[in-house]
Amino acid sequence: MQRPLAYLNNYTEYDWLIGYNSRQFQELTAQLYLELTPLLANKTPPKIILAEREPVRFLASFIAACAAGCPVFLCNPDWGKQEWQQVFNLVQPDIIWGMGHRAWDMVRQRCKEKCLARVPRVVATSGRVSLRRRLRTRRGHENNNQCPMPNHIMIPTGGSSGQIKFAIHTWETLMASVQGFTEYFELKQVNSFCVLPLYHVSGLMQFMRSFTTEGKLAITSFKTIESGQKYQINPSDFFISLVPTQLQRCLQNPQLTEWLAQFQTVLLGGAPAWSELLEKAKFHQIRLAPTYGMTETASQIATLKPDDFLNGKIGSGQILPHAQVTIRNQQGKILSSHQIGNIIIKAKSLALGYYPQIEENQDYFSVDDLGFLDDQGYLNIIGRNSDKIITGGENIYPIEIESAIRSTQMVADVCVIGVPDQHWGQVLTALYIPQNSNTSNLEIQTLLKNKLSKFKIPKYWIPQQNLPRNSQGKINRQQLQQIAKKFLHNLS
Repeated sequence: MQRPLAYLNNYTEYDWLIGYNSRQFQELTAQLYLELTPLLANKTPPKIILAEREPVRFLASFIAACAAGCPVFLCNPDWGKQEWQQVFNLVQPDIIWGMGHRAWDMVRQRCKEKCLARVPRVVATSGRVSLRRRLRTRRGHENNNQCPMPNHIMIPTGGSSGQIKFAIHTWETLMASVQGFTEYFELKQVNSFCVLPLYHVSGLMQFMRSFTTEGKLAITSFKTIESGQKYQINPSDFFISLVPTQLQRCLQNPQLTEWLAQFQTVLLGGAPAWSELLEKAKFHQIRLAPTYGMTETASQIATLKPDDFLNGKIGSGQILPHAQVTIRNQQGKILSSHQIGNIIIKAKSLALGYYPQIEENQDYFSVDDLGFLDDQGYLNIIGRNSDKIITGGENIYPIEIESAIRSTQMVADVCVIGVPDQHWGQVLTALYIPQNSNTSNLEIQTLLKNKLSKFKIPKYWIPQQNLPRNSQGKINRQQLQQIAKKFLHNLS
């Protein structure tokens, strides 16, 4: 398997980074690598926080850190004070690339509060790398954050719950995901059009697929796409990755819908897609590929191919070659096709654990999702076990109810949660954004009577102007519980 710099050398005369200066990327990567090299004489390589906002600097920093064998933590430059405090306390970095001045002021303040004798050096990757050695504490304040990890890539996850974790990956686990992807789609070269964050696994893997297959990579923001600015590319040669809320907004714009229909493949993941959205995409002949995967598996481990989607197949598709999926009951017994149970994943792309703990002999990953495999090996997701609502002894999965509510076309967005209740255990509560100001929840409930059993129709309806979703479209259910609690308290 080639290492990062070997791939970089393949691009010496190739303008592959669309919209940016490919030569600048190569030069900056080489410069950063050479400046990191002298620091590797120490037994422990420096820990690097990577929070660059500018794409070329982010990618150059990432490749340089990987090539030098430095443990690198990918971070969102837009995290707030609370998130940065979590990250800094967990990582205690030696080098910080990027990050805004306000966040850096917070870092310095935390150093004082922790009585740290030295602090990491913040540098922009356009200048020389500067390092102050590993944080050392004053007497009486021990640094308990052991386990520096050379050659490891830490990718953030868990932000939607408010607690940031880092899944531990390596160049090899990321490459296993790339190889599974190219084999599944029978490709030698992958061209990617990226509108997702590079610090997130969904954006990073688009870069990895293109960079390691000598493909082309276009990077822009989704806001830029919505404004009508598009790169001069042939979409039929490109993969684009979207989350459901982005797809929904594209399909509300006729010009974007026409543009999206030209892509070779539109990968859809990050959050469950509702049936109405999928039907609309099919109507417009969008070559959609619904996917199933997560940060811990270095992106997708199951994907529905576009031709299957357009021919009416549903679900998350077949398992990619680098992964295996079994469905088991609570006792661990493997279930037959069409039997619903816990999803267990074995994959070459599987993370080694969560920083700072590497899990020994972690061959399988048990996820919170419930699903089943059909006779052809297609994976179907039923819902998250932790999202399951038990009301009056009935097990209810929100995704079914949310899909039915969306199909009324009277809401712009919706999330169904269970609110504690002394009599029923939990009662169904819908937090929704009305399609217009005249929308009545009584009208929605009337339309639902022909779609859902009576016990599946929410008792409480709470209109909102916005629902708390992260950049991948995942809902923050903890925050919704707080909103619902306050709303219901005011009713009593």
